[in-house]
Amino acid sequence: MSTPSAVSSAVPAGPLWRRLAVPGGLLAAVAGAFAYVGAVDPNEPGHYPVCPLYRLTGLYCPGCGGLRSAHAFVHGDLLAALRDNVLGVAAYLGFAVLWTVWVARTVRGRPMRMDLRTAHLWAAGALLLVFTTVRNLPSGGWLHP
Repeated sequence: MSTPSAVSSAVPAGPLWRRLAVPGGLLAAVAGAFAYVGAVDPNEPGHYPVCPLYRLTGLYCPGCGGLRSAHAFVHGDLLAALRDNVLGVAAYLGFAVLWTVWVARTVRGRPMRMDLRTAHLWAAGALLLVFTTVRNLPSGGWLHP
């Protein structure tokens, strides 16, 4: 009596266009958001809400300046984007790299794996905490949006 062979989860089932639907949809959503922020200038008042933390406390959160950074990034002004939110630019570039790896692995029929351990999450949280703290110190004015 033979045992049925196990189907490998390494190769997703279905045609390539179906496997690329989710990464393509995510790219379309992100591109649409960037197109909107590129078209509607966040430096002009009245288009976007003010950060609630900044409004209530006067403190910058890790995301403060993110829309202005995205606007500058879309318009090719990398220095202004870095000045407005350096972590935002790192996140845009990190997303681009992860998305590219995801698509390349999908085309080759391999699953996308991200083995985030607890230490990685703590390190990311610590980075956000240090960034937020430093940008709110008097000596951290160079990180203000």
